[in-house]
Amino acid sequence: MDALDGNAIAGALRAAFGHEMTTARGTCATCGQTNTLAALRVYLRAPGAVARCPACGEVQLVLIEARGVVCVDVRGLAALSTGA
Repeated sequence: MDALDGNAIAGALRAAFGHEMTTARGTCATCGQTNTLAALRVYLRAPGAVARCPACGEVQLVLIEARGVVCVDVRGLAALSTGA
């Protein structure tokens, strides 16, 4: 299965957080590397979208859209900063 970059989930991130999030910086809870969310490796073939760390491959966030609501699990992130 081919991975996309984090831009593939830009719309869902905007719906969940209320503003542009692909430029936000997330720190992996497993390896500690910090990247923009646009750099995540995204897989869309699951019931939702799974975004993995580009360095270690661990899951950083999962997005699921159900009945018009976007649910986000970010337990793979140690920190998330929009820079604002």
